[in-house]
Amino acid sequence: MNPTITSPIQKTDEHLPVAGLLALAMTGFICIMTETLPAGLLPEIGAGLHISPALAGQMVTAYAIGSLSAAIPLTLATQRWRRRRVLLLAIIGFVAFNSITAFSTHYGATLVARYGAGAAAGLAWALLAGYARRMVTRAQQGRALAIAMVGTPIALSLGVPAGTWLGAAVGWRLAFWIMSGLTVLLIAWVLAKVPDFPGAAHDERLPFRHVLYMPGVRSVLGVVMAWMLAHNVLYTYIVLFVTPAGLAGQADRILLLFGVAALIGIWLTSRTVDHALRLSVLLSLAIFAVVAAAFAVGSASPAVIMIGVTIWGLTFGGAATLLQTALADAAGDGADVALSMNVVAWNSAIAGGGLLGGVLLDTWGAASFPWAVMGLAAVGFLIAWQARSHGFRPGHRLGHGGES
Repeated sequence: MNPTITSPIQKTDEHLPVAGLLALAMTGFICIMTETLPAGLLPEIGAGLHISPALAGQMVTAYAIGSLSAAIPLTLATQRWRRRRVLLLAIIGFVAFNSITAFSTHYGATLVARYGAGAAAGLAWALLAGYARRMVTRAQQGRALAIAMVGTPIALSLGVPAGTWLGAAVGWRLAFWIMSGLTVLLIAWVLAKVPDFPGAAHDERLPFRHVLYMPGVRSVLGVVMAWMLAHNVLYTYIVLFVTPAGLAGQADRILLLFGVAALIGIWLTSRTVDHALRLSVLLSLAIFAVVAAAFAVGSASPAVIMIGVTIWGLTFGGAATLLQTALADAAGDGADVALSMNVVAWNSAIAGGGLLGGVLLDTWGAASFPWAVMGLAAVGFLIAWQARSHGFRPGHRLGHGGES
């Protein structure tokens, strides 16, 4: 059995469909940009729609609700559709709803458009990981997914500041029109470089409950919730957390440092995801907990903050690749359904991190964040540790069989 495992891996770089995988990465980039663009332009949007910045901020909330509420039902409804058709449906949704957002002068219509854009994102996120895996051989799946996920940290570290600057320079409406224009180019890219695949046959459709109770699926989702809650408690309130170290004015540089480190983390993960997925997850969570401990005792030190943020970015960069690979492997033929659950879990953790962080901030202050992070990272570590038989199995993932 070893020759069939090791031989393909040595040649995984030779036949990776990089252009198609980067089209999927661009889709993720568009998802993140569409979600976060209003956050940096709230005063301008508020003035344009004659509302308060707080009401303008609900554009982000409406997007998140759309992703949470639509990911699973849309994924189930489109199981039988050809895969590129579903991908293009999600991408066209961005064109339509971003264009409506750019054109709308009515707050209610803008919120509806933002909800629709969130629904498109929920469908896209549920599709991307499974699509990337189907484009390559099983030996290439880990690296393919790492490439397909690279759009997220790029959008967070570079795209969001650039989008905010662009919106401030040329107006928030033109910024959304530009997003629509980029998405039109993405449609052409997908048609040219992304292969099509059939959907599930009628007798192959797996119900939600069946996939949820597959061995390992709930364990992976539990790690997603714990890890992403820990991350978002800190990431959401990063400006307030770094203020005691005198770094509040350098928050943009800190986020850039985090994003660059996350990109390196994705590359490192692409080298380890296939033969050491379990070890990578456990090490990432353990190191994240250690960084949180360093933050707890040294939050007033700029050096501790800068070094800690760098290591944190390295551990976080590969999280999406590791967790989605583990989830898809555990779900097998139900991968798309399981990945739609991941969308819900991931976005719930983003919202939950904001809520939990707010409670901690009001009750004990920003100094309490590292302690919460340590506790949540420990929970994630323990869940992954006990999921040795299913979910996070030791050894090379190609030796586990089953999933294709």
